[in-house]
Amino acid sequence: MQGIAIDLRGGYIYYSFTNLLARYDFKGNLVGTLVGWHGHLGDLDFDPADGKVYGSLEYKKEASFYVAIIDVGRIDRVGMEAGDTDLFRTVYLPEVAADYGADLDGDGEVRDDSTSLDHRYGCSGIDGVAFGPAFGRTGSKRYLTVAYGIYGNTARSDNDHQVLLQYDISDWQRYARPLIEGAPHHRGPATIAGKYFVRTGNTRYGVQNLAYDDTSRRWFMGVYQGSKPEFPNYLLFAIDGRARPKLGDLVGVPHPRASGWAQGKLIALADEGMRDMKTGIRGWMQKADVGLQPIGAGQFYLATNSGTRHRQTADVELVRWTANVEAAFEAVRR
Repeated sequence: MQGIAIDLRGGYIYYSFTNLLARYDFKGNLVGTLVGWHGHLGDLDFDPADGKVYGSLEYKKEASFYVAIIDVGRIDRVGMEAGDTDLFRTVYLPEVAADYGADLDGDGEVRDDSTSLDHRYGCSGIDGVAFGPAFGRTGSKRYLTVAYGIYGNTARSDNDHQVLLQYDISDWQRYARPLIEGAPHHRGPATIAGKYFVRTGNTRYGVQNLAYDDTSRRWFMGVYQGSKPEFPNYLLFAIDGRARPKLGDLVGVPHPRASGWAQGKLIALADEGMRDMKTGIRGWMQKADVGLQPIGAGQFYLATNSGTRHRQTADVELVRWTANVEAAFEAVRR
């Protein structure tokens, strides 16, 4: 499983299984499924403003990265094909494609390989997506935030930040196109509302699940554990939504035209959780990489996957945010 989205008012939960989207009601009944693409559908979020689910969708071989916009209210039976209707549309993300396709070593080739020294910031594509306010402005309009995947390459030092893009999607209908895999389109916004960096240490494929909680005013980043020994390699990180981004050094990222480090808008981690004394990085050893969705009043649905290849499953549990060092969440007992 890759992610979940919750329509709290309608009473539905959506599950991404890479190349299948499932719609269930809150009683556990399967309402329908959507299939028919070969790309990687990752994390999801539901936008109550338009009733659609937004998800990250990537085609690495084609260097094509999209936000999928899915009219989930029309999924009413099992086995619906995405290409048969207009309920599955996509918006191309040029910013992601440019970073993914950066030929940093200048050899004229960009390989889809974790050992490659190409790909700016170690960008391997996208995964985490969530709606929330502008960073540092908790009362602002909602933006769609998209998190990079990051190659887990321990031999490079320019991949130790999570990269978050914010988009104003108010005019995205002019970009949205049906997905035609044989002829991927490149219609998407030329500009972004903001590009931000969070120093966590390298993680394997970046932010897997991204979520914003209005109650705690926290952004949560669930990741696959990194393996660089100089970092604590936590599984869950939190950002205080009230913290203003500050321009600063992207330590480990060489400046493209001068000596020293490249510059970027940095966001500090929240002052909560375990604290690594060497790096100052804070976080939790809390698995939250295949589904994390806040539903209000400090409560979340948290997914935990299990199974083997081609026999995957997941359990979704109602939990409450505690911020405790040893256990970020506790089960809600009814």
